[in-house]
Amino acid sequence: MKNILILVALLSIGLTGYGQISTSPGLDLIDYSTPRTFTIGGVTVSGVQSFDNNALRAISGLEIGKEIKVPGDEITKAITNLWKQDLFTDIQISATEIIGDKIFLDIYIQERPRLSKFKFVGVKKGKQETLREEIKLVRGKLITQSLIESTEYKVKKYYTDKGYLNTTVNLVQEVDTLINNSIILTIKVDKGERVKIKEIFIEGNEALSDKKVRRLMKDTKQKRFYNIFKTSKLVKPAFKKDKQAIIDKYNAKGYRDAKIISDSIQKIDEKNIQLFLKISEGKQYYFGKIKWVGNTKYTNEELDRILNIDEGEVFNQELMDQRIFMDPNGRDISSLYLDQGYLFFQPDVVEVGVRNDSIDFEIRLREGKQATINSITITGNTKTNDHVILREIRTRPGELFSRADIIRTQRELAQLGYFNQETLGVNPIPNQENGTVDIEYVVEERPSDQIELSGGWGAGRVVGSLGVSFNNFSARNFFKKGAWQPLPAGDGQKLSLRAQSNGRYFQSYNASFTEPWLGGRKPNSLSVSVYHSNQTNGLDKKVLDSEGEMVDNPLRYAIQTSGASVGLGRRLEVPDDFFTLYNEVSYQYYTLQNAGSNFIFSNGFANSLSFKTVLARNSIDAPIYPRSGSQTSLSVQFTPPYSLFQPDKDYDAISAQEKYKYIEYHKWKFNTSWFTSIAGDLVLNTKMGFGVLGQYNQSLGQSPFERFYLGGDGLSGFALDGREIIALRGYGNGDLSPSTGATIVNKYTMELRYPVSLNPSATIYGLAFAEAGNSWAAFNDFNPFEVKRAAGVGVRIFMPMFGLLGLDWGYRFDDVPGSNPDKRTEIHFTIGGSLNGW
Repeated sequence: MKNILILVALLSIGLTGYGQISTSPGLDLIDYSTPRTFTIGGVTVSGVQSFDNNALRAISGLEIGKEIKVPGDEITKAITNLWKQDLFTDIQISATEIIGDKIFLDIYIQERPRLSKFKFVGVKKGKQETLREEIKLVRGKLITQSLIESTEYKVKKYYTDKGYLNTTVNLVQEVDTLINNSIILTIKVDKGERVKIKEIFIEGNEALSDKKVRRLMKDTKQKRFYNIFKTSKLVKPAFKKDKQAIIDKYNAKGYRDAKIISDSIQKIDEKNIQLFLKISEGKQYYFGKIKWVGNTKYTNEELDRILNIDEGEVFNQELMDQRIFMDPNGRDISSLYLDQGYLFFQPDVVEVGVRNDSIDFEIRLREGKQATINSITITGNTKTNDHVILREIRTRPGELFSRADIIRTQRELAQLGYFNQETLGVNPIPNQENGTVDIEYVVEERPSDQIELSGGWGAGRVVGSLGVSFNNFSARNFFKKGAWQPLPAGDGQKLSLRAQSNGRYFQSYNASFTEPWLGGRKPNSLSVSVYHSNQTNGLDKKVLDSEGEMVDNPLRYAIQTSGASVGLGRRLEVPDDFFTLYNEVSYQYYTLQNAGSNFIFSNGFANSLSFKTVLARNSIDAPIYPRSGSQTSLSVQFTPPYSLFQPDKDYDAISAQEKYKYIEYHKWKFNTSWFTSIAGDLVLNTKMGFGVLGQYNQSLGQSPFERFYLGGDGLSGFALDGREIIALRGYGNGDLSPSTGATIVNKYTMELRYPVSLNPSATIYGLAFAEAGNSWAAFNDFNPFEVKRAAGVGVRIFMPMFGLLGLDWGYRFDDVPGSNPDKRTEIHFTIGGSLNGW
């Protein structure tokens, strides 16, 4: 017998290495044909660099004092246990010493190499960072077969999801000579050509046409020139979702057994594939008898009215679920109970029988007891003070739980504009034992302050505007040390500062402040504003006369306007609490010098003291991208009827300055805007506006102030006579009104909107519009159907700091006297939202 290396055991199929036991020279020889029993006297571990020795001994199962046979299964099992960890490239077990019936063993391991760094080949620099996020490789990670395969899969999936179905990925390992037992990984990518779906073939469909089935697949489209917003690439997750949409549609038509039997692709060339779908529709089912069980709060008849499903109707699982669990309009069984405090209410829909093609149901209701609200908490507000949020919350401790109040609260919090409307959350925490619920409102702050930077055209010159709005201001912390970060904030007040200028020819300044909860107990708002503007021909105010004295410049013209307004608003409870009433008193003072060519009279002054009241209703669900609800307002603004106090005055015999020394008018406006969700985030916005400027005295005539100017982008440049600029895209500024302004105007608009991004840091949506409108100098000429029409497309970008940015291309269908008939398109751009006009 010789001192030779004795092979103890071969590992089972599937192992990538082998195990062996060896004896050192000088030890008693082990007879391979006659196994011998030993007691383990000690176990050492060698070759290890980064693993715990005790852990490796435990994994092997070789413990001191344990009896083993050599050769025997225990050594094979020990090596198998270590191989299973997939951490090593070599494992050996040696007998270092034998004393009597005791054997001393050494476990030698060779660790797998670790990742020192990795790089991409064939990937653009801009994509590499994205891929690094996808594969999540970090330095020091063990290079295992699983790691290699998962990395290859993730990189390939990234490209195949973008339509590169022929992508190949090859991972090359290179030994890092600078770091011991380390590997440099090179990820070579060849994405190939983007593969498009040339045709989609459908088989087995009868209830739905091929065209209808293809239309249901929102993200899996055939290659067609008109597919502008959806590319024709095959993305597996999106395709899976689209297939489910097809089945959902069949279910809604009563085909509850419908399924897609198979789907396959056929390669046409390197750039094109064909997609095949095979559908099994099954038979159409109908609603049978529907029975209520367990209801004590409401009668069967009341529940039937809410469910509104009759026996014999085509079976529609989606409709049934909607009517029981969640109807967007709130007319469902669950809402009926939850709005009355039945938080623990549970409906259970049981199919009790199928009669031919009719399905009978039993709806078993567990009403539970009414739950009262125990506590209200708010999380996530880092800037806005708790009391600003709490005053908008409709749920109160001690009151019955109401889902309607929670939904309304979410709407009110979104309307504040301080939080990300897409992440507003509510966490009811019920306690069924004592019948209470704690409600946690989760908000995410977003920037709400805005800066306005815009340009317009006025008096033949470009006019620039710069304004800032602090929409979550705190006046009470104005003098508080440490509150300026950069301004005191958190109390929900609004402070706006704005300036317009084109240099020395025109300057305008205004400031406004709004307290939405005057006194802090009721939603009664206070608004205060002041403003001043000055327009000149740029000449100096004073000049030297022939005697060397400073005198008023006779060649200088100037128009100055100063004013202030104070308004009070309050939220109404009747007809409902979406209504508000706002009252305002405003005063403007005009002074003129040599202004005959630019104003109604040359020298003098004019006063305008007016009162305005606005009755409005706002039920939109979100301020930035509304999907439902409406905004409607009716306003009247009027001055005292000064001329009626002097009935014998001859207005034909007095100067214009004397005639308009005290401006008088009454002005009525009606605006309404409705938002309707067409499908998902696709929203239709329909709007209508109407305005009329009236007079008290026929002898005095219509006021030259406060007139309407229709057309263009709604940017006035500047306006010193109180004119109201109304946008109508596709036409030039003011093109649809007389040069002296209109006294009556109407406008109709339809916009179809679809969001590109609803990220609060940059909300982007595209739109297609059609609008029409006109204005008239006198009420007798008014015809609501005699309108100028336009259509076009546009985009809106809402950035918290800048507000709403708009770009529209409009095409006009009707000619305007004095305009170029060959120029029918206009491009409109603005910051601040004036393109939406009214």
